[in-house]
Amino acid sequence: MVQPALNISKKEIAVAILNWNGAHFLERFLPIVIENSPEAEIIVIDNASEDQSVSFLQANFPEVKCVLLDKNYGFAEGYNRGLKEIDFPFFVLLNSDVETPKGWLTPLLHNLKSNPHLAACAPLILDIQKKDYFEYAGAAGGYLDQDAYPFCAGRIFYNFEKNVQQYSENREVFWASGAALMIKQEMWQEVNGFDPTFFAHMEEIDLCWRLKNRGFGIGVCGESSVYHVGGGTLDRQSAFKTYLNFRNSLFLIVKNHRRSPLIPFLFKRLILDGIAGIRFLSEGNFKYTLAVLKAHFHFYAKANVYFKLRKQEKKAWTKPNLYGYFAGSILVSFFFKHKKNFNELDQTLFFESEK
Repeated sequence: MVQPALNISKKEIAVAILNWNGAHFLERFLPIVIENSPEAEIIVIDNASEDQSVSFLQANFPEVKCVLLDKNYGFAEGYNRGLKEIDFPFFVLLNSDVETPKGWLTPLLHNLKSNPHLAACAPLILDIQKKDYFEYAGAAGGYLDQDAYPFCAGRIFYNFEKNVQQYSENREVFWASGAALMIKQEMWQEVNGFDPTFFAHMEEIDLCWRLKNRGFGIGVCGESSVYHVGGGTLDRQSAFKTYLNFRNSLFLIVKNHRRSPLIPFLFKRLILDGIAGIRFLSEGNFKYTLAVLKAHFHFYAKANVYFKLRKQEKKAWTKPNLYGYFAGSILVSFFFKHKKNFNELDQTLFFESEK
């Protein structure tokens, strides 16, 4: 049963942790979040966990407010429903498997307040197992290439950079990680939160892209960092995650890409996905090839729904914010030109202003 709206303090920030069967993560990381986030109200949104999560919270952290959902709505709709019950000027969407060091919140808040055009920003995401390396989920900020493939500063495909303060400045990017994302409440409401049909994975890219199509900016705060376990709910190597990533990337394009006509661009992307499926097969990863096929068939079945959503989204489009768009191919750069690190990419191909 969802509880009444929570606006029980004068604090500006609500750190909202979405939880599903994550009692072990709450036990490990919640005390650290509480200790190192004095500026914020800590709220757990529970997706009808079947483990001891709720009883653990009630017994050990009665000061932490909870929003209890009636079933597992997934990452996207779980946050949508939970944040409707929370009233703070700034939300921080924080994964339950994230370690937050001292002083992580203030730079994020300052960055958003100092840059009114920014709708959201994220800290650097580092690997909790190797704390001097960037982690998969967002690393040092997300970008999008000419074929709408996402990649990150600090992590391109499965090449992870060591953090040597090369991304220590605050920057605009194309998208920011949902593992630890601060967003203005008004901006969250502007785009009606996440698209629930994504269920999980890439919903934060969709959120950021919709904001950028309305002219707003997305930032990464190099003065703040957190440490992420990764794969806490779904292993990054799982076939189901492969399916979600390929399916959701197609949904992303149909909803948000401003290319006209769109169909030839989409056809090219489908071919590139097919090549990826063949590569999986050549490596003996038959289950990943099946995941790509399943994603495409699901896309064909739902394409009309997303073209309708595209039509709705276009009504809200203004002059787009193109910061973070890479007018080149990350596939060619990585696999053929052997550019493994972000700073090795042709920096003249990144949009930093209207071209």
